[in-house]
Amino acid sequence: MSVYQAIIAAPFAYIGLRMAGEAVSALDYLPADTPEQPPTDAATARVVEQLQVYFHDPHAPLTVPLLLEGTTFQQQVWEALQAIPPGTVLTYGELARQLGTAARAIGGACRTNPIPILIPCHRVVGRQGLGGYTGAVTGDSLGIKRWLLRHEGVDCPPA
Repeated sequence: MSVYQAIIAAPFAYIGLRMAGEAVSALDYLPADTPEQPPTDAATARVVEQLQVYFHDPHAPLTVPLLLEGTTFQQQVWEALQAIPPGTVLTYGELARQLGTAARAIGGACRTNPIPILIPCHRVVGRQGLGGYTGAVTGDSLGIKRWLLRHEGVDCPPA
C-alpha cells in the first residue's frame, strides 16, 4: 500500500501527496521514474485539482486545508510564507526582520517545510542569490525553485 494518497506529474517533478483526513500533511518531490497514482478520495482529488490549476495559472488560489506539525516558531514562519503573494519574493533577512528573528532561523524553518508549493517557501531567496530549497543549495531542488519562481513571473536571481 502506498504512503501517498496521490502521486501526480508536475511540470518539473513527480509529487506525492500525503493526507490526514481532509488536510494535506506532506507534499514530497519524487524520482522521475515514480508511477502516477490517482487520488484515493475526494479530499485528495480537490488538492490535485487545485495544484493542476496552479501549474497553469500561478495566481490561482490554493485553499486546501493543511495539517502542519512543527514547533511554534516553524508554524509562525510557515504562516508568514503563506502570506507572500505569487510573483513576490522576500529575502531570508527581510522575512527575519518581519518576524523578529535571524535569517538562518528562517532558512531552517523553510528547510523543514513539509508542504512546499502550498506553503510557498520558494518565495524566499538569498540576499545575493537564489538561496536554497528543501534543504539543498544545488541540483534538482534549485531547478524546481527556479521553475516555480519563473512560473509566478519572478526573474530568478543567480544561485
